[in-house]
Amino acid sequence: MDHELLPRLLYLLLLGGAVAGWLLMQNRRRLGQMAQQAAIWTFIFIGAIVAVGLWDDVRRAAGPPRATVLDDGRIELPRALDGHFYLTAEVNGAPLRFMIDTGATSIVLSGADARAAGIDTGALSYYGEAYTANGPVRTARVELDRLAVGGVTDRGVTAWVNSGDMDTSLLGMTYLDRFARIEITSDRMLLAR
Repeated sequence: MDHELLPRLLYLLLLGGAVAGWLLMQNRRRLGQMAQQAAIWTFIFIGAIVAVGLWDDVRRAAGPPRATVLDDGRIELPRALDGHFYLTAEVNGAPLRFMIDTGATSIVLSGADARAAGIDTGALSYYGEAYTANGPVRTARVELDRLAVGGVTDRGVTAWVNSGDMDTSLLGMTYLDRFARIEITSDRMLLAR
């Protein structure tokens, strides 16, 4: 198959050269205008190729992926660009964005998210200790009055507030164990009670 590629490529180059030569001869008095139009069409063509090639990335970057609650109550989460799954849950009435972390034992709130959920982080006793990829951090045990995801609401949920720097709160296994089924495909996570 490769031995046929070179003659075909040579044929296309010769044909393209003949067409380009004919255009140049026919429009030799308007070469500037013709070059300008050729440049415009080249940029349009390249832009269309780039737009088609990057469409999925642009679509994902335009907004964070959102969980979908299906008719039967299952929750479907799309995989984010960074490879993780994220879920927005209502904690004590405040919408908080969580990263699903099957490597975390518990629900772990960042200090900012704990404050958004109405928890006075200054009054907490950070007696616990968690071991993270960045080393040990101090934690404080709290009880969340209400945690709602889709149509599912849990009350009196135990969580931990992290004293260290965290960009995103974590939904760990103690919460995920409440689901009867957790299914992960290449780009989706499905949670079902």
